[in-house]
Amino acid sequence: MNIVLVEPEIPPNTGNIARLCAATGATLHLIEPLGFEIDDRRLARAGMDYWRLVQWRRWPDWSTYEAHLTSPPEVLPDSGGVTAGRLWFIEQGAPRRYTEARFRPGDHLVFGRETAGLPRALLERHREGWLDIPMARPEARSLNLSNCVAIVLFEALRQIGPS
Repeated sequence: MNIVLVEPEIPPNTGNIARLCAATGATLHLIEPLGFEIDDRRLARAGMDYWRLVQWRRWPDWSTYEAHLTSPPEVLPDSGGVTAGRLWFIEQGAPRRYTEARFRPGDHLVFGRETAGLPRALLERHREGWLDIPMARPEARSLNLSNCVAIVLFEALRQIGPS
Protein backbone atom coordinates (compact mmCIF):
# COMPACT_ATOMS: atom_id res chain seq x y z
CA MET A 1 0.00 0.00 0.00
CA ASN A 2 1.00 3.60 -0.56
CA ILE A 3 0.21 6.44 1.84
CA VAL A 4 0.25 9.84 0.16
CA LEU A 5 0.28 13.03 2.23
CA VAL A 6 -0.44 16.12 0.13
CA GLU A 7 1.21 19.15 1.71
CA PRO A 8 1.28 17.89 5.31
CA GLU A 9 1.67 20.66 7.87
CA ILE A 10 2.13 19.13 11.33
CA PRO A 11 5.40 17.26 11.97
CA PRO A 12 4.12 14.92 14.72
CA ASN A 13 1.29 13.72 12.45
CA THR A 14 3.75 12.87 9.68
CA GLY A 15 6.07 11.20 12.20
CA ASN A 16 3.21 9.06 13.53
CA ILE A 17 2.23 8.12 10.00
CA ALA A 18 5.85 7.17 9.25
CA ARG A 19 5.75 4.80 12.25
CA LEU A 20 2.52 3.33 10.90
CA CYS A 21 4.16 2.81 7.51
CA ALA A 22 7.17 1.14 9.16
CA ALA A 23 4.90 -1.25 11.04
CA THR A 24 2.73 -2.14 8.04
CA GLY A 25 5.23 -2.02 5.18
CA ALA A 26 3.34 0.78 3.43
CA THR A 27 5.33 3.27 1.35
CA LEU A 28 5.05 6.92 2.41
CA HIS A 29 4.90 9.70 -0.19
CA LEU A 30 5.24 13.33 0.90
CA ILE A 31 3.98 15.91 -1.60
CA GLU A 32 5.49 19.39 -1.23
CA PRO A 33 5.26 22.01 -0.03
CA LEU A 34 5.68 20.61 3.46
CA GLY A 35 4.77 22.69 6.51
CA PHE A 36 8.03 21.70 8.19
CA GLU A 37 11.62 20.74 7.43
CA ILE A 38 12.47 17.04 7.11
CA ASP A 39 15.05 17.46 9.88
CA ASP A 40 12.44 18.96 12.26
CA ARG A 41 12.96 17.56 15.81
CA ARG A 42 9.21 17.04 16.22
CA LEU A 43 9.06 14.91 13.06
CA ALA A 44 11.97 12.77 14.23
CA ARG A 45 10.56 12.46 17.75
CA ALA A 46 7.12 11.28 16.57
CA GLY A 47 8.74 8.86 14.10
CA MET A 48 11.18 7.72 16.79
CA ASP A 49 13.81 5.39 15.38
CA TYR A 50 11.37 3.97 12.83
CA TRP A 51 12.42 6.27 9.98
CA ARG A 52 15.16 3.79 9.03
CA LEU A 53 12.40 1.20 8.44
CA VAL A 54 10.23 3.45 6.26
CA GLN A 55 10.34 3.38 2.49
CA TRP A 56 9.50 6.97 1.62
CA ARG A 57 9.85 9.55 -1.11
CA ARG A 58 9.45 13.31 -1.30
CA TRP A 59 7.74 14.79 -4.39
CA PRO A 60 7.94 18.45 -5.48
CA ASP A 61 4.19 18.68 -6.22
CA TRP A 62 1.04 16.69 -7.00
CA SER A 63 1.52 16.94 -10.79
CA THR A 64 4.94 15.29 -10.61
CA TYR A 65 3.63 12.51 -8.40
CA GLU A 66 0.61 11.87 -10.60
CA ALA A 67 2.70 11.93 -13.79
CA HIS A 68 5.08 9.40 -12.26
CA LEU A 69 2.17 7.02 -11.67
CA THR A 70 1.24 6.99 -15.34
CA SER A 71 4.76 6.95 -16.82
CA PRO A 72 5.94 3.70 -18.39
CA PRO A 73 8.72 2.07 -16.30
CA GLU A 74 11.20 2.34 -19.17
CA VAL A 75 10.83 6.13 -19.10
CA LEU A 76 11.31 6.45 -15.33
CA PRO A 77 13.19 3.35 -14.19
CA ASP A 78 13.57 4.56 -10.59
CA SER A 79 10.11 3.93 -9.23
CA GLY A 80 10.92 5.44 -5.84
CA GLY A 81 8.63 2.95 -4.17
CA VAL A 82 5.66 3.78 -6.38
CA THR A 83 3.69 0.78 -7.50
CA ALA A 84 0.75 0.64 -9.87
CA GLY A 85 -2.54 0.94 -8.10
CA ARG A 86 -5.68 2.96 -7.87
CA LEU A 87 -5.92 6.35 -6.20
CA TRP A 88 -8.26 6.70 -3.21
CA PHE A 89 -8.85 10.22 -1.90
CA ILE A 90 -9.99 10.34 1.72
CA GLU A 91 -11.88 13.53 2.49
CA GLN A 92 -15.19 14.41 4.09
CA GLY A 93 -18.23 14.94 1.88
CA ALA A 94 -17.43 11.98 -0.38
CA PRO A 95 -20.15 10.08 -2.23
CA ARG A 96 -19.26 6.84 -0.40
CA ARG A 97 -17.62 5.50 2.72
CA TYR A 98 -14.13 4.04 2.91
CA THR A 99 -15.67 0.69 3.91
CA GLU A 100 -17.43 0.50 0.53
CA ALA A 101 -14.14 0.57 -1.41
CA ARG A 102 -12.52 -2.69 -2.49
CA PHE A 103 -8.82 -2.13 -1.93
CA ARG A 104 -6.03 -3.99 -3.73
CA PRO A 105 -2.28 -4.24 -3.12
CA GLY A 106 -0.45 -1.23 -4.51
CA ASP A 107 -3.36 1.19 -4.06
CA HIS A 108 -2.62 4.79 -3.07
CA LEU A 109 -4.44 6.27 -0.08
CA VAL A 110 -4.31 10.06 -0.50
CA PHE A 111 -4.79 12.49 2.39
CA GLY A 112 -4.70 16.30 2.39
CA ARG A 113 -3.42 19.08 4.61
CA GLU A 114 -4.52 19.12 8.21
CA THR A 115 -6.04 22.62 7.95
CA ALA A 116 -7.57 22.50 4.47
CA GLY A 117 -7.87 18.89 3.32
CA LEU A 118 -7.58 17.99 -0.36
CA PRO A 119 -8.34 20.52 -3.10
CA ARG A 120 -11.97 20.33 -4.24
CA ALA A 121 -10.94 20.28 -7.93
CA LEU A 122 -8.78 17.20 -7.33
CA LEU A 123 -11.65 15.44 -5.55
CA GLU A 124 -14.11 16.26 -8.32
CA ARG A 125 -11.66 15.05 -10.98
CA HIS A 126 -11.35 11.72 -9.12
CA ARG A 127 -14.90 11.43 -7.80
CA GLU A 128 -14.98 7.63 -8.27
CA GLY A 129 -12.08 7.30 -5.81
CA TRP A 130 -13.30 9.85 -3.25
CA LEU A 131 -14.01 8.22 0.14
CA ASP A 132 -15.35 9.49 3.45
CA ILE A 133 -14.80 8.40 7.05
CA PRO A 134 -18.22 8.84 8.67
CA MET A 135 -18.54 10.70 11.95
CA ALA A 136 -21.55 10.48 14.27
CA ARG A 137 -21.31 14.16 15.19
CA PRO A 138 -20.72 16.53 12.25
CA GLU A 139 -20.01 19.40 14.65
CA ALA A 140 -16.79 17.55 15.57
CA ARG A 141 -15.47 18.86 12.20
CA SER A 142 -12.60 16.40 11.67
CA LEU A 143 -10.40 13.61 12.97
CA ASN A 144 -6.63 13.74 13.42
CA LEU A 145 -4.78 13.00 10.17
CA SER A 146 -2.71 10.14 11.59
CA ASN A 147 -5.91 8.55 12.95
CA CYS A 148 -7.56 8.81 9.53
CA VAL A 149 -4.58 7.16 7.85
CA ALA A 150 -4.64 4.32 10.39
CA ILE A 151 -8.39 3.76 10.00
CA VAL A 152 -8.30 3.47 6.21
CA LEU A 153 -4.95 1.68 5.95
CA PHE A 154 -5.99 -1.05 8.36
CA GLU A 155 -9.30 -1.53 6.53
CA ALA A 156 -7.35 -1.89 3.27
CA LEU A 157 -4.95 -4.39 4.88
CA ARG A 158 -7.88 -6.31 6.38
CA GLN A 159 -9.42 -6.66 2.93
CA ILE A 160 -6.16 -7.65 1.24
CA GLY A 161 -5.28 -10.22 3.88
CA PRO A 162 -1.85 -11.39 5.02
CA SER A 163 1.00 -10.81 2.62
